[in-house]
Amino acid sequence: IGCGMLSVKTNIRADELSRETLQEITDKIKASVPVGFNWHTEPNKTHAVFCNDWDLPICGREREKAELQIGTLGDGNHFIEIQRGDDGYVYFMIHSGSRNLGKQVADHYNKEAIRLCKMFHQDEIIKDELAYLPIGTKEASDYIKEMQLCLKFSNANRDCMANAIENCIRAAIPSVEFGDRINIQHNYARLENHYGRNVWVHRKGATSAMAGEIGLIPGSQGTSSYIVRGLGNKASLMSCSHGAGRKIGRKKAQEILSVESECELLNKQGIIHSIKSKDDLDEAPSAYKDIDVVMDEQKDLVEILIKLSPMAVIKG
Repeated sequence: IGCGMLSVKTNIRADELSRETLQEITDKIKASVPVGFNWHTEPNKTHAVFCNDWDLPICGREREKAELQIGTLGDGNHFIEIQRGDDGYVYFMIHSGSRNLGKQVADHYNKEAIRLCKMFHQDEIIKDELAYLPIGTKEASDYIKEMQLCLKFSNANRDCMANAIENCIRAAIPSVEFGDRINIQHNYARLENHYGRNVWVHRKGATSAMAGEIGLIPGSQGTSSYIVRGLGNKASLMSCSHGAGRKIGRKKAQEILSVESECELLNKQGIIHSIKSKDDLDEAPSAYKDIDVVMDEQKDLVEILIKLSPMAVIKG
């Protein structure tokens, strides 16, 4: 729930950032931001997100863990990148979400949805993995409240990581200045009006692209990402893709891709990366679709503002 993207522009000229300083910044970030299944060792009880109402069945139960997980990256396709913008400046980008908090909420209410659909004898819906929570039920009301708190937590999680990354860059380059943060979400449900009706729009693998709305669409760790502006296309419910999308499943990628070939692909571009073994190939560039083709196919949904190329990639 609430996976999303954050991007920040710096005043550092990409051509003036040395390889040594880039490596220094990367190492500092790795030391500051827990990745994978790692958490912080001390809880963060003071962040504003914890001033929200946590008296909820699952979020309330998971709060202590959330206080340790805020400001952590996670695993899978989540990443931190240092990037070169086609405007000549250095950016950093984060892809992460609500961590274990969101997973626990999603797992619990999916089971509740299946239970309710069984009660109503909707076996085909369950078989198709489309179990739902009927609006008006206590279960649906509770889920909406918990989902919205997960969304607030995911935004706060990315902000905490952004604070840490800015401190790491500032430690290496004291004169650095940072622009405004773009912090957006995907993987959520929101009540919107389309074609004259109020409907719940579920964006999974999609992000909002309303007219004039600024968005972020990442590629893979070997390809470009984009800052975009939404065109408000009604036919897509004012949405666009949230990334390149996978071309090969995780297990298949580990079976058929070559560590040497994927490393060479990244090394030729001078990208600092972490592909070391077969286990890392599920997130190799060749496991993903060509982001430039994806962008061309959704040019009626968004317009490109900035193209961002990876310089250094940190993953779980």
